[in-house]
Amino acid sequence: MGKAENEAKKEFLWSYRDSVRRLERISAEIEEIQAMRMGVSAGTGGTGRRGWKNDLSAYAAQLDSLERGLDEEWKTRISRFKEILDAVSSLETSQEQDVLFYRYIKGMPLWEIAEKMKYSERHVRRLHGLALSHLKIKDVLECPE
Repeated sequence: MGKAENEAKKEFLWSYRDSVRRLERISAEIEEIQAMRMGVSAGTGGTGRRGWKNDLSAYAAQLDSLERGLDEEWKTRISRFKEILDAVSSLETSQEQDVLFYRYIKGMPLWEIAEKMKYSERHVRRLHGLALSHLKIKDVLECPE
């Protein structure tokens, strides 16, 4: 397995965690907009009495846009989860499946996976390398049989 192929597989696998981070960020943005909207509706937005209706309209538009983005990102996350889980589940050994699941779906560092699986970190690194070499990713990367 070439280094470029290995990196492409990792990029594919990490794409789930990227989606999780985007969801968390969008959710935090929505919370912030909602908090600002509450401040404006309570008259504490610092805009005075005249501008509060315009501010609420702007907040509502921003919130609507973020909520649509959140819905799309949820769809992306679910789709990517299914793709990755299918690829990982096709590995022959449960140890390789576990290592890739914990690493790329749960986002755990290798040392933590080693503790969880009751293996040495060195053995988990070896399993990780083997799992990547055995991983087949359809439609994303052509992996030689």
